[in-house]
Amino acid sequence: MGNIIDSIGNTPLVEITSFHSNPKVRIYAKMEGNNPAGSVKDRAALNMIRSALERGEITKDTKLIEATSGNTGIALAMIAGMYNLSLELVMPSTSTRERMLTMEAFGAKVTLLDTMEICRDYAEEKAATGEYFILNQFSNPDNYKAHIKTTGPEIWRDTEGKITHFVSAMGTTGTIMGNSIFLKDKNPAIQIIGCQPTEESSIPGIRRWPKAYLPKIFDASRIDRVIDISQQDATEKARELTKREGIFSGMSTGGAFHAALQVANEIEEGVIVFISCDRGDRYLSSDLFG
Repeated sequence: MGNIIDSIGNTPLVEITSFHSNPKVRIYAKMEGNNPAGSVKDRAALNMIRSALERGEITKDTKLIEATSGNTGIALAMIAGMYNLSLELVMPSTSTRERMLTMEAFGAKVTLLDTMEICRDYAEEKAATGEYFILNQFSNPDNYKAHIKTTGPEIWRDTEGKITHFVSAMGTTGTIMGNSIFLKDKNPAIQIIGCQPTEESSIPGIRRWPKAYLPKIFDASRIDRVIDISQQDATEKARELTKREGIFSGMSTGGAFHAALQVANEIEEGVIVFISCDRGDRYLSSDLFG
């Protein structure tokens, strides 16, 4: 028994059964939407806040600020509320209304600006005044360490060490970095595959960062392959996952699944795990399911 924070992690691993016919290749979705705040970002948010408190970097009187495209902000808002911490979240104005309302429901202040890059600059500028503490998921090692502690071990356990390929969208890159570190330590032959949007595509949760904004926690040497995902493919696969597998999730999950299927079609046997990042109800006001 415990509070809501204690239910973060240990999400189900669900097999995909209706998209490919080779019985020697198995595809599993790691269902991160089952976390209490609804996404894989619950893990990083908890580890960033808890670790900062343990190190004494923040106290109950600290004002937190963070730039987010949505999922990290929702997770931070929930966890900050549990710790009675003040939090301002800075988010692109193109984000779905559901995300903003959820953050506010958890008690966070939400500031909307034009682009994610502008949001990041704004948060860092306010933190530089000394009035706010920025968690900075893009450069904070506690982001990826959350997945070394939890996600990676869960995947290794639930596949009985048989995983051959790990597939993840890349945004802050914390999920793919942490899982790569853990899984490669267990078996260096495991292939780590990242997803980024094609040049012309806009996919919430997956980014192709300008060089100046590339997350500092990102280490390209930890990824074996990057697959470019079109907006159309990410959208179609998210819709198909919902209708054919009952996995209700967003476009970043659709993108990761598209990449997982591509890998499945290239290999003769293996166990592929991809991250199902969040829940589809975050996108109902968009045209994803329209």
